[in-house]
Amino acid sequence: MLDSRAMDLEFLMVPGAPPPPPTAPYSHAVRAGEYLFVTGQLGADPKTGDRLVAGGIVEQTHQVMRNLQTVLAGAGTSLERAVFARVYLVNFQDYAAMNGVYVTYFKPGRLPGRTCVGVTGLALGGLVEIDLVVKP
Repeated sequence: MLDSRAMDLEFLMVPGAPPPPPTAPYSHAVRAGEYLFVTGQLGADPKTGDRLVAGGIVEQTHQVMRNLQTVLAGAGTSLERAVFARVYLVNFQDYAAMNGVYVTYFKPGRLPGRTCVGVTGLALGGLVEIDLVVKP
């Protein structure tokens, strides 16, 4: 069993990132030892946190990636340090469009490991959510 006292933990809330709704308590990221675990981000407008950006999968994926960049910058790191991503898609027919946006946020040949899962629904009616594991 892991003793949490043996590991330094830092719970981060990042200014400028979408605020969690009252019904979903979480930290934007948690630094645990050598890794940063970034909570899944939706295509939420960071000014409101409770509304998705207008448009479909392309616009939401861009906003998800911008939200992740904001959280990572607030934690002193960047997408370049991402080692693993989990992508949740409501409509798997959006897979190609989401990928078309996703890859533009990484340098060629420097993509993190990834799992993509089809889900029946996401908070706020989102189409895509992405979380990350980062080695800052």
